Amino acid sequence: NLDKTIDNKAMFDTFSAFGNILSCKVAQDENGASKGYGFVHFETEEAANKSIEKVNGMLLNGKKVYVGRFIPRKEREKELGEKAKLFTNVYVKNFGDDFTDEMLKDMFEKYGRITSHKVMYKEDGSSRGFGFVAFEDPDAAERACIELNGKELVEGKPLYVGRAQKKAERQKELKRKFEQLKSERLTRYQGVNLYVKNLDDTIDDERLRKEFAPFGTITSA
Repeated sequence: NLDKTIDNKAMFDTFSAFGNILSCKVAQDENGASKGYGFVHFETEEAANKSIEKVNGMLLNGKKVYVGRFIPRKEREKELGEKAKLFTNVYVKNFGDDFTDEMLKDMFEKYGRITSHKVMYKEDGSSRGFGFVAFEDPDAAERACIELNGKELVEGKPLYVGRAQKKAERQKELKRKFEQLKSERLTRYQGVNLYVKNLDDTIDDERLRKEFAPFGTITSA
């Protein structure tokens, strides 16, 4: 929730009071404008915790900012994995066009009590090749996924059986992956320094910046 006027220097100046900073970056779009968030990497955990305690909820240029610990990708995936275990709705796809509701029920009911089941049909009454099964017990849903996922009903076409995600969950996961890729890209190119020599005596800082500006955002020159 950073104000658009907060740049790398302003963010560095704000957070450097809490300890030595190894890297500091405000995320920017292709035009060099702030996206309203950034990353600060402190040398010590103590400094990071202190900055969270003092700056989180503070007003910077009139906007209340959120400051929190960066959660590594593996931790986010682990948390998602634990939550994913607690599901009762199963998505099934890659079965034949002659597959029926009754066949779907017969296939899954041995794993536990089913509260609902549905094969999705075309207008002509044939199966669209996918459907949904809702269990009463999360353990039953998990067992069904483990045992049936990858099983062949149609030759050369393995069955997919997995957790049925709600639209909001799918959108959240896509957004998380997008932000993760964006963050990784920022980190990869963070702090790239160029050394330029054999400059004419008439070249000053402003001229140097002007020559290199077409190639990307410059943090210092």
